[in-house]
Amino acid sequence: MPLKALRDRLGIHKLTTLFGTITKISPTVIIAEGLHVSIGDTVLIVSEGNGMQTLGMVSEVERNRFYITPFRFVEGYRAGDKVYPNQTGMTIEVGEALLGRVVDPFMNPIDGKGPIEGRQLEPIIKAPIAAMKRGMIDEPFSVGVKTIDGLLTCGKGQKLGIFAGSGVGKSTLMGMIVRGAKTPIKVVALIGERGREVPEFIEKSLGGNLENTVVVVATSDDSPLMRKYGAFSAMSVAEYFKAQGQDVLFIMDSVTRFAMAQREIGLALGEPPTSKGYPPSSLTLLPQLMERAGKEEGSGSITAFFTVLVEGDDLSDPIADQSRSILDGHIVLSRELTDFGIYPPIHILNSASRVMNDVISPEHFAAVRRFRRLYTLLKENEMLIRIGAYVRGTDKELDEAIAKKEEMEKFLTQGARYISDFQESIDQLIELMGN
Repeated sequence: MPLKALRDRLGIHKLTTLFGTITKISPTVIIAEGLHVSIGDTVLIVSEGNGMQTLGMVSEVERNRFYITPFRFVEGYRAGDKVYPNQTGMTIEVGEALLGRVVDPFMNPIDGKGPIEGRQLEPIIKAPIAAMKRGMIDEPFSVGVKTIDGLLTCGKGQKLGIFAGSGVGKSTLMGMIVRGAKTPIKVVALIGERGREVPEFIEKSLGGNLENTVVVVATSDDSPLMRKYGAFSAMSVAEYFKAQGQDVLFIMDSVTRFAMAQREIGLALGEPPTSKGYPPSSLTLLPQLMERAGKEEGSGSITAFFTVLVEGDDLSDPIADQSRSILDGHIVLSRELTDFGIYPPIHILNSASRVMNDVISPEHFAAVRRFRRLYTLLKENEMLIRIGAYVRGTDKELDEAIAKKEEMEKFLTQGARYISDFQESIDQLIELMGN
């Protein structure tokens, strides 16, 4: 075994007798003393009674004591238990062996397929790509969904949000994107969702095919810290493959659960609640994660899709609003379109891709503008058309929109198992708008 790999593995284990002592435990925070630690340090908590061990993170420091947020639940621990410094900090083992596997935030396998041999240690927390080292987004990124490829074309290295209420079809659209994306590496982060959804997403949405895919899971029953750092851990995996020069698809469900985890942590530490109870740290955490995606000069790229659960379909929710301001575009799913049987229910008029103009041809751009204009006319005059109050011949453009309504809705509709060819989608759109 190479010396560096041996040193990395030895570094994982506790080789010191220096320790602190727990003085108080609450359901979400452990208070200890006896160690000189800094904010963000990780510690190993060991129960003297039953030998249980768990990691925790130092989240607040006072003169003679410090506060720890545990990665696991605190049942079984008590005052007097030992706290040891963790020598390696927040690191995970990454490598090619992760492909095709389902893991927890610390890269421990949860798919029953045996251990995973990592190749190198990578920190979970990293600085985002420096602004002047970002590459220009000038290539289209195909996801195999007609509506996105044709009308909301995304670029390689772009960050997009998928905004929807509960039960509108986020998971189905995620599966369509993962299956249809033309990229060699795919990293899926399932953060804070129901445990039932994990095998369902893999078997139904992905068809059980995890080739070139890594799935990182932190379910709703995990601790807030596991849910928080599960997202950062998955991004570190994507960054490892990006450093190899690969183009990576990163998709995360959901940003809202991630922010809720930080809300639990922040409120337990005494942060003041702001809008909808979110402390300031919940909002500042979003760019720390999202800005790590992108295209880097001399390296590969991470094209990212983040789903955002909007409660009551309210797009002014603080997490949705903050996410929209950070991301390079937003895809809004409409409950109204599901009622009309249009799947995926992407609301074209409320959605936008901020880099689309830089990655498509002038002919394609003209077709997109024409489609959106005609679709807007249909929506504005829908009631008049339905009650028969509109007389054909009154408005030439509206007549064209009515004539093309069926074909336009057909273009917006796609079966969950169907993967659309990128160029075919573009040609179909241009032909539809040219007639």
